[in-house]
Amino acid sequence: MSQDLAQIIAAAARNAFSRLFQETSEDFYYCTLVSTGEGLAPYPSAWSWQALDRETADATNPEARKALLKWSYSDSPYWLFGQEYFDDVAKAFSEMPNLHELKNADEYRWELERRLFVTEAAMALLDAEGLFGTGEKRAGTIILAEVMPPDRGNTERALRLNPRGPALDAWLEEAAEE
Repeated sequence: MSQDLAQIIAAAARNAFSRLFQETSEDFYYCTLVSTGEGLAPYPSAWSWQALDRETADATNPEARKALLKWSYSDSPYWLFGQEYFDDVAKAFSEMPNLHELKNADEYRWELERRLFVTEAAMALLDAEGLFGTGEKRAGTIILAEVMPPDRGNTERALRLNPRGPALDAWLEEAAEE
């Protein structure tokens, strides 16, 4: 089931991110699949340098505004881009146990971690395919499988998913949970 679910998520994310990259031809530095602490189906978000510049151009203090928006999945103009590809993901997640109906906190945590693990596995599959670039381009892009509100697990997944490079270093300094 976990491998199948990772493939379902990867297929949806592949379609969404591929279309985003093709339609915009922008330089993306942040690509993520975001879920909630309730383990709901993940959805995509991304930021490009061009989008960040556009979103902050009219700000009184563009640099301060950039710092606030740079890692915000929900403030991105590309939040939920390609969500139509995630119908099978939403269906698969809806067929899973309701976390709030599980017997105890350990079962809840285990099921939530399983869902985050398969989301991370999906992003790792796409990375292995080269979807987020290779070499220097890849080192300049952080890919994530995030949970909101953020927790230490986001940092652990980021470290597993990303090579050391400018994007990971910036994210660790500016957005990572301790």
